Amino acid sequence: MSAVLEVRDLHVEFAGAEAVAGVGFELAAGETLGIVGESGSGKSTTALALLRMLPAGGRISVGSVLLDGQDLATLPEPALRAVRGRRIAMIFQDPMSSLNPVLTVGRQLDEALRAHGSDGRAKRAARAVELLDLVGIPDAARRLRDHPHQFSGGQRQRVMIALALAGDPDVLVADEPTTALDPTVQQQILRLLERINRERGTALVLISHDLGVIAQTCRRVLVMHQGRVVEHGPTEEVLTRPRHTYTARLLAAVPRLDEPSSAAAHATPAGDPLLTVSGLRGTYGPRRRPVTALDGVDLVLRPGETLGLVGESGSGKSTLARALVRAHPPTAGDIRYRGEDLAVSRAARREIQMVFQDPYSSLNPRMTVGQILAEPLIAHGLGDRAERSPRVAELLRQVGLDPASADRHPRAFSGGQRQRIGIARALAPRPSVLICDEPVSALDVSVQAQMLDLLAGLQRDLGLAILFIAHDLAVVRQVSHRIAVMHQGRIVETGPADQIVTDPGHPYTAALLAAVPHLTTRSTV
Repeated sequence: MSAVLEVRDLHVEFAGAEAVAGVGFELAAGETLGIVGESGSGKSTTALALLRMLPAGGRISVGSVLLDGQDLATLPEPALRAVRGRRIAMIFQDPMSSLNPVLTVGRQLDEALRAHGSDGRAKRAARAVELLDLVGIPDAARRLRDHPHQFSGGQRQRVMIALALAGDPDVLVADEPTTALDPTVQQQILRLLERINRERGTALVLISHDLGVIAQTCRRVLVMHQGRVVEHGPTEEVLTRPRHTYTARLLAAVPRLDEPSSAAAHATPAGDPLLTVSGLRGTYGPRRRPVTALDGVDLVLRPGETLGLVGESGSGKSTLARALVRAHPPTAGDIRYRGEDLAVSRAARREIQMVFQDPYSSLNPRMTVGQILAEPLIAHGLGDRAERSPRVAELLRQVGLDPASADRHPRAFSGGQRQRIGIARALAPRPSVLICDEPVSALDVSVQAQMLDLLAGLQRDLGLAILFIAHDLAVVRQVSHRIAVMHQGRIVETGPADQIVTDPGHPYTAALLAAVPHLTTRSTV
């Protein structure tokens, strides 16, 4: 079968520094290729180079990108615009930052269809409905009038796929399309991509740091490291018999759902509860028609314990996290720390701190790291100026960073380093409880492993209790003593981590577990 896309000796430079060096592969119609590697390995840069969408300062210095023999690397811009989106299209990682928040989804689809030469408003409207139907959006004709914020995370990703399919492309490049999605929604998106690939013959390039996703979806896999291809071959062969040490290291870092909890290998913490949640209810939206996010939640967290919290998007996990740190006060029920009501005790509130999912958006880009870490000390009245400086240095050392980096800004750090800064900030007031809301979901497997080791070490050294919220059940099993499962604002099941995974007692838990992609899963496309 002849190649629809052929990449030859691709080199990409940014201000003279080489980011991609000598990447090459072929892709036939109906084929699926996965590209994996750590952050900074050149995956996304390669994807952007395929469509000549590199950010300012980036350029293809050597090589060619042949689409049915036509070199996109040297194509004049007007001719490239006629190809981009129509013959080769891209699905981006974050739909909320890619979709225009002030335009309806129908308007955005209409713009895409017009750009690809579709004539007549009625014809475009019918095609827009067809596209939303194709990607599985219910009541498509009505939903065209909705804005992006009115869709769930999984539905927004479906809208992104619909936009990419507007020009009926021959090649679809998907850059981390399921990174922030829970297992069931992730499974739906992957099945959708597989169906498009199978039924329409669309060639698929899937970029992901999740090797389980690649195993489920792709026939072949290309492993990148420091801008170069270090291994390329059939997915099953690469993932079961890696030839390169880097590939082997990536595979060794992947949490496995079938491996027992490393936390449960130690004695489950006992003693009086540190944090007790009783009958917690939370709503949002207008008073006349409020939406219930928490519906009678009960939880207990003991000193030195890690309680994993899992559930689909919209199940109430993040709302619960915000309620525990009083960022979203509950409408009923109570939260007690060592018996003290959090609603009236500021001292108790200091004992509970939060680590957020996205460290870049939760760190003030205009403040230095030193100022960021000193801020909670000032807010809680802990120490004077002379005492805060050594405390900042101590915090940086605790999370494995050089104290000399206190004068740098967040943009000067990698994603994993920024997450360490987020953890250091949470540790600043010396809490006894950490609420970790999806702290590793956006990190590649090796950096994720480093973060999990860091949290385990901090828990051991400081005696922290941790509520660990994540959509990756393999990660949750690895770090947790117990797991609580949330569904529609309720806790439907709680128990020892290994028991919940191997012998789930609730059908919803079983459905979550069934949706987890495994490294041994073979692609069906």
